[in-house]
Amino acid sequence: MGTINVSSEAVERAITELLQKGEDLTAPMKSIGEEMIQRTQQRFRDKEAPDGTPWAANSPVTEARKGHGRVLEGESGELAKQLSYSATSDSVEFGSLMVYAAMQNFGGSKAEYPHLWGDIPGREFIGLSDDDEDEVLAILADHLSL
Repeated sequence: MGTINVSSEAVERAITELLQKGEDLTAPMKSIGEEMIQRTQQRFRDKEAPDGTPWAANSPVTEARKGHGRVLEGESGELAKQLSYSATSDSVEFGSLMVYAAMQNFGGSKAEYPHLWGDIPGREFIGLSDDDEDEVLAILADHLSL
């Protein structure tokens, strides 16, 4: 299982300032979690990483085995559907519930994982883009204006 820690100085500074004022940030953290799930699902539709880099196409072997060329999509599309978040007053964690999500996000080689039918390129779908960071700051700013 892999972990991605996203650190943004602007977001961390905003959260720290709000917490020092005694703010309960559970509500905006839940809003951030919901927003990040929507944005991550959009990455599946756009087939690109948080930084805008297009995902690698499937190999011919993968296309032959799956019967289609859709990247990171099984028959059920569960990887994109099984996203969740956990929010507290000072943080939000979001990601996929699927066991193979880390392998799909980070990639792996057949040498490391002999059960694979070939190397899997990393196709990052979990992360924080610049636009995501701006939205997180906007959610925190909206909380301040309440």
